[in-house]
Amino acid sequence: MILLWSGFIALILLLLALDLGIFHRAAHVVTVKEALKWSVVWVTIGLSFSVAVYFAYENHWFDLGTTVDAIDDTVNDGRAAAGKYLTGYIVEQSLSVDNLFVIAMIFSAFAVPAIYQHRLLFWGILGALVMRGAMIGVGAQLVSKFHWILFVFGAFLIVTSIKMLMTKTSHTVTSNGFIVRLVRRVFPVTDRYHGNHFLVRAGSENSKEGTPGIASSFEDASVARANPGAWMLTPLAIALLTIETTDLIFAVDSIPAIFAITTDPFLVFSSNIFAILGLRSMFFVLAGILDKFRYLKYSLAAILFLVGAKMFVADWIKSIIGDQFNLYLLLVIFAILALGVIASFYADRRDQHSNAS
Repeated sequence: MILLWSGFIALILLLLALDLGIFHRAAHVVTVKEALKWSVVWVTIGLSFSVAVYFAYENHWFDLGTTVDAIDDTVNDGRAAAGKYLTGYIVEQSLSVDNLFVIAMIFSAFAVPAIYQHRLLFWGILGALVMRGAMIGVGAQLVSKFHWILFVFGAFLIVTSIKMLMTKTSHTVTSNGFIVRLVRRVFPVTDRYHGNHFLVRAGSENSKEGTPGIASSFEDASVARANPGAWMLTPLAIALLTIETTDLIFAVDSIPAIFAITTDPFLVFSSNIFAILGLRSMFFVLAGILDKFRYLKYSLAAILFLVGAKMFVADWIKSIIGDQFNLYLLLVIFAILALGVIASFYADRRDQHSNAS
């Protein structure tokens, strides 16, 4: 198993290295056409990995498919494992769309120049991978020792879905929030962006020139004068910390959601990671039309409620539907997402016709 995890992590690091080190080495403004192309690439990679999952579990490579999955008390063969991987991948991708709204607001609140947004998302997602891995590892240990915690996850998802429906908006962020205040107590912060640097020395040439950030939130010229040569954080670093904190909050929802589909650590981790990898490109594709998905929140709430309720009635439903239970769950999730997107675009077009008349 050590070889399996080492190989998978090496694969992810290789993909990230190729992305930033070769294909996006120079900082530039990402166009919608470029983002769409890379979205297709990442989605293709994520979906294609299900083929590897199928053969790995069917042939018990690295001892995969030899232990009981606590979610349904069965041993995953190739078809079951691939189905659970795809279901987890789709659920995580769906929940990630909600995260895109917050990322857009963070970029706006911190006035992040468009040329640095892709690189900032790269490091943000790299940090998210580490945090998700740690949370999944802890979650897997809890599930293996305390089976009843699955029902706690299920209840949590149901409550979260209800709160999502009752809350007018979950997309709130401020550039002068708790994270900024906490960091400013420990580190001096510049009031300007300095290229793609997260740190600059006070009094250096780099600290004297740059793109204005949020001056009202980052006025530390006095600190620079008092401590020449000291390292100072740039607004880009504060934006990165805010993105990481936001992802940690969103992971509280997404991690229980994937454990509601499978408790197999490799399926949980791989589906989560491949969904996150495509988040950057998806952001630049959807950035201009995020506000048009007005009914997406209801679709996400329905998905969270569905996977949460599944924890309590899985055995009963499986006894009726049979071994194709996970396939039907995947199809229902697709249908819920499609309904939310179609309803959103229909409502937007109706409003356009109403305004035109």
